[in-house]
Amino acid sequence: MYESYQHLRFERRGRILTVVMNRPEVKNAANVRMHNELSRVFRDVAADPDAGVIVLTGAGDAFSSGGDIRAMKEKVADHTLWNDTVDEARSLFYAMLDLEKPLIARVNGAATGLGATLAVYADIAIAAESAVIGDPHVKVGLVAGDGGALMWPMLIGFQKAKELLFLGDNIDAAEAARLGLITYCVPDAELDARVYGLAERLLKGAPMALAGTKKAINHTLRNLSLSTFEYGVSLETQSHLSLDHVEAIDAFIDKRKPVFTGR
Repeated sequence: MYESYQHLRFERRGRILTVVMNRPEVKNAANVRMHNELSRVFRDVAADPDAGVIVLTGAGDAFSSGGDIRAMKEKVADHTLWNDTVDEARSLFYAMLDLEKPLIARVNGAATGLGATLAVYADIAIAAESAVIGDPHVKVGLVAGDGGALMWPMLIGFQKAKELLFLGDNIDAAEAARLGLITYCVPDAELDARVYGLAERLLKGAPMALAGTKKAINHTLRNLSLSTFEYGVSLETQSHLSLDHVEAIDAFIDKRKPVFTGR
């Protein structure tokens, strides 16, 4: 049932299904195709009768470095691609909240931008100590409206979330765990043992009880998404149309610091 996927790879350990973001050459940054696949995958795994627990991870030495800068440039040139991105982001994050099966983020390396949002939307996030986490939306002239505005304050408090999202800097996995942004930081060599050991424990739980507990907890997040997420995405769309965003993309490609003008 996963034959149509090009940038996501699927691995099974019994009833544990691992979804691997598979663009290691660009640290699993999401191009247009991969973003579309992410918007669909959690509906598909929800319908997979052979999957009891889902693990999300990245190929190579990164979890996901977020949005592909080249794809961002394409979306500036063709705004219909941005409209598609917004619709897909809505489908992606609502599907993660609606997924009744336990979802573990195996953060094996850098989780930035979209990668960070995927990690914090998971039920449990376990990161290798070499990993870093950050949301650089503001650094590329965008509002951190898709996931950051909702989940970061819920997890670590409003003031700390503002500081980290305003600056867009990466923090190491140990600090992310200390703040409560992720669940655990573990030595790199122990990552698989912790992730898959926990997945095996979850498989032994009562499926209906687990699903119901997740639904009860996520009910609040789902309701908040209807306001915070939608409002945040509308603000992010406005920033997508800004000259500052174009300047940030060009500066990244030219390997120079951007000069923002507030336009």
